Amino acid sequence: MAPFAFALPGRTVFGRGEAQKAPAAIRAFGGRGVLVHGADPARAAWLVEALRAEGAEVLTVACGTEPTLPMLQETLARAKRFGADWVAALGGGAALDLGKALAGLIPAPGGVMDHLEVVGRGLPLVAAPLPYVALPTTAGTGAEATRNAVIGLPDHGRKVSIRDERMLPRLAIVDPALTDGCPRGVTLASGLDALAQVIEPYVSAKATPFTDALVRPVIGPGLRALQRLMQAEDADARDTMAWVSLCGGMALANGGLGAVHGLAGVIGGMTPAAHGAICGALLGPVLQLNRDHAPDPARVRAVCDQIAAVLGGTPDEAPQALAGWARDAGLPGLRAQGLDPGRHPAVAEASLASSSMKGNPFPPTVAQLCAVLDQAG
Repeated sequence: MAPFAFALPGRTVFGRGEAQKAPAAIRAFGGRGVLVHGADPARAAWLVEALRAEGAEVLTVACGTEPTLPMLQETLARAKRFGADWVAALGGGAALDLGKALAGLIPAPGGVMDHLEVVGRGLPLVAAPLPYVALPTTAGTGAEATRNAVIGLPDHGRKVSIRDERMLPRLAIVDPALTDGCPRGVTLASGLDALAQVIEPYVSAKATPFTDALVRPVIGPGLRALQRLMQAEDADARDTMAWVSLCGGMALANGGLGAVHGLAGVIGGMTPAAHGAICGALLGPVLQLNRDHAPDPARVRAVCDQIAAVLGGTPDEAPQALAGWARDAGLPGLRAQGLDPGRHPAVAEASLASSSMKGNPFPPTVAQLCAVLDQAG
């Protein structure tokens, strides 16, 4: 067995009702903190009020879209002036990533560009991040268990990361009740992202026994739970998807992803489309690509077996069945999400430099990736 290592949040709490323990747990890190929330401040009011009742001074930051460099720079300046002891985030992956970035950069002596990968200097953090607490309200990105924060750069048409193992949350509270009633379209897109993040680490060239143990058992149950949520609200299915998302976050932070996320990072910088919707459109076509070209397709076949067991048909039909099911459930293709087919070659070329692409089970060509983009359109 080849050597491997893994790093996880300092403490992870999973279960319905566990979010009620958040105020006291956060307050233990100090008396002043930054709380990042989604577009609707009303959804975070309970936590703000509870923290203030605990005697904490709280600076609230809204994150209504996926975080961009200008958004990060503006909120970072406010947070530095505030003098925070901790950062917490309550929301989807965008809010969690912004909170994670703030926790890492508030103590940093330099600027944001010192630490951004690809377009910046990509330097490691000099100072230890502030304590960070993550409370996800969607089941998709697994950002509560990852060591990077994804930031959009509109001027570059890219999305890149700030990355440091110390950026893992000090505490992750995964309460599936926070995802109850999530809109159907968000549930579909984020759920497909969660599925991508348990499928890609399993077929990845960087898979380890640790990531295998996390992701292989949840692929079929995750698809079945998402299928159920497209039919009706279901607490058990919400619980399953929250677990799938957490497993995917732990796996991607300690293994590899693949062409879905390699392409999605570029597309997300070129279009206003949501990350989960992009991943969902790409998942079936990339699965087919890897089934047809991976030097050892046994892992891809195992994934296809699980998909076929849920959706029906043969394992050979599984990639197309998954793509068709997502479309029938309401997921738009890439063109409808804003990607001009004329940009496919540029997307494919740029994606080859991404860290995610390095985990794909084989190195795809630009032509093969363009074919994937055509199918996902």
